[in-house]
Amino acid sequence: MAHNLSQCRLLVQKAVAAGAQFLFLPEASDYIASSASETVSLVQPLTTSPFVLGLQSSAHEHKLPINVGIHEPTQDRKKVKNTLVWIDEDGEIKHRYQKLHLFDVDRPGGPVLKESNSVEKGSDIVPPFPTGCGNVGMLICFDLRFPEPSLSLHRQGAQIITYPSAFTVPTGLAHWSTLLRARAIETQSYVIAAAQVGSHNERRSSYGHSMIVSPWGDLLAELGGEKKDEPEIAVAEIDLARLEKIRREMPLLRRTDVYPEI
Repeated sequence: MAHNLSQCRLLVQKAVAAGAQFLFLPEASDYIASSASETVSLVQPLTTSPFVLGLQSSAHEHKLPINVGIHEPTQDRKKVKNTLVWIDEDGEIKHRYQKLHLFDVDRPGGPVLKESNSVEKGSDIVPPFPTGCGNVGMLICFDLRFPEPSLSLHRQGAQIITYPSAFTVPTGLAHWSTLLRARAIETQSYVIAAAQVGSHNERRSSYGHSMIVSPWGDLLAELGGEKKDEPEIAVAEIDLARLEKIRREMPLLRRTDVYPEI
């Protein structure tokens, strides 16, 4: 975790140097373990985690809000929570979301990945909250495959939807870009998807290709799929006037007289 914290602090420095006003980091930025038991053994509470405390310090030092995916212990400590926290410019954790949909996949010829073996699923869609870059709605990785949460966030006023991720390489190649653009287009929102990249251990590699997508579905920024010597950032402008123009000129009027409101 110390190495991951140093990498994230380097990203903070790069974001500040680029003039970014906010920093969005991937899912499970603190660690990705090689087994369910290791995942549980490594977890630490928010209040004592050196990783979380280090990022809170960096956010406060640079007056830079940070959105970052981490692990938290469950009450019985038999599993962990896959969560996303919003650290404000004062270094305070103001918002927290727990991943709803867990990645349980057994593909022929591929690795068996059962997130539910070590992770407790969340039970709530956290309402969007105001920030200096717009109203942010938080989702994580496998949530991307389900349009309902993003549609709910849109109905509640989200202008930016986050999908910090650690997509596998096969599923990333097949679906990553398509799903991100679909969520952006159908909610007419900016989608920010910070992604893990490269090999984590013998069993696990991530697809990468962090992306920022406009409410029109344009790809505003994208990183690559190979791990570099240093972590990279992608930067894009959030234009809320353009977002409102898109929504005004192509209103998506739901037929809630025919199907349920999400």
